[in-house]
Amino acid sequence: MFTGIITDIGEILEVDQRGDLRARIGTGYDIEGIDIGASIACDGVCLTVVAKGSEPRGWFDVDISAETVGATNVGGGWVPGKRLNLERALKVGDELGGHIVSGHVDGVAEVVDMQDDGDSTRVTLRAPDALAKFIAPKGSVALNGTSLTVNAVEGADFGINFIPHTKEMTTWGDVAVGDAVNLEVDTMARYVARLREAG
Repeated sequence: MFTGIITDIGEILEVDQRGDLRARIGTGYDIEGIDIGASIACDGVCLTVVAKGSEPRGWFDVDISAETVGATNVGGGWVPGKRLNLERALKVGDELGGHIVSGHVDGVAEVVDMQDDGDSTRVTLRAPDALAKFIAPKGSVALNGTSLTVNAVEGADFGINFIPHTKEMTTWGDVAVGDAVNLEVDTMARYVARLREAG
């Protein structure tokens, strides 16, 4: 489990298509403190560390299944040089500063509009129709692994406001119209919708 509070910005160093896709990700995390088999959310995708090293800088390898590639933005742009939001798995006793995030991406949203508003940036995204019902004003979503509050919803479109701190501490300062974004809806919203359907 994760919180959606980004603690490092990683960089894809290598990508290799084997039976699965393997990515090597550079990180500022203390490599000695990462166990093989540990879970790290990479742009919101929960992935398992399968190898690690410290030369020429700290890095870890992850294997990404074809199913995950197809359900996320991995296949459309994970290339060397791409920056990724990273978060290590939640430990008992850690501060829960965002919301409960599983790292299981529900689908891909598209950035359809951006407007500066003072020092902040208002970003409008379009969710897949099947996921739109889970997104509500003042509710939570995880976008590329970042816990965010929804400002407004109109159909499948929803708005997020990015303050300068968020843009600086995550990859959201790099966002552009047309970008594909990993979307994980709030688990509570999913259960509420399911209870409604059950009557």
